[in-house]
Amino acid sequence: MDFSNKMVLITGASSGIGTEFAKAFAAKGCSLILVARRSDRLHALAAELGTPCEVLPADLSKEDEVNRIAEIAKDQKVDVLINCAGYGLLGAETELALSDELNMIDLNIRAVHILTKKFLPRLVEIGNGAVLNVASSAGLLPAGPYLNTYYATKAYVASFTQGLAAELKDQGSKVYVGALCPGPVYTEFTEVAGGSQWDKGITAKECVEYAVKKMEKGKTLIVPNGSIRASLFFTRLLPRKFVIRFLAKFQKKKIERS
Repeated sequence: MDFSNKMVLITGASSGIGTEFAKAFAAKGCSLILVARRSDRLHALAAELGTPCEVLPADLSKEDEVNRIAEIAKDQKVDVLINCAGYGLLGAETELALSDELNMIDLNIRAVHILTKKFLPRLVEIGNGAVLNVASSAGLLPAGPYLNTYYATKAYVASFTQGLAAELKDQGSKVYVGALCPGPVYTEFTEVAGGSQWDKGITAKECVEYAVKKMEKGKTLIVPNGSIRASLFFTRLLPRKFVIRFLAKFQKKKIERS
């Protein structure tokens, strides 16, 4: 797929991977709709990009805000939807606030699902366009103690997206649907999640450059980091209980170092 000169809507555009997607598509001559909570960051980014940008501040953990964004953007003839907004919460399940976890579920799952459903019918109708849902390599693993709900939300996104891509292929549609499943990326994620910085990761720019290349080639499941791809392969060969115990120790160390 050629992404030049498209209309692209990006959620979570105020930082990290979302910001890098905005820069990558701006470099392709695209017009952008930038969505995130932090209006000041969105306006600063829009001023920097040098391409037509519409700034839409919104808290996508609230369903009425998700629907508002979809309603505003529907007349813009969006060609590409990048569902990037999301976050994690690190800690023991018994210690995390239920309200915080439900807020995360609403953002990581409901917002992604609703926006995908709102924008996809038009893309299918015109027979062109793309939806990329940012999941995580965490969503491809059996479970993630101490980052438990986050892993579960990303498993939902990865499964939903792969299933949707298969449906469209079965129907002969040319619309691209993919899931970006990065491992550790140097962003604000760990600060928000409440843990220490990742030990070995890639930059958000590296993540996005790899993702866009794979989108152009029609790749459904995108895992940017080579070492993470290898790790995911080997975890499939190991007993699930062993993998879960290892992840528990790994995440617990982040709490201890924070």
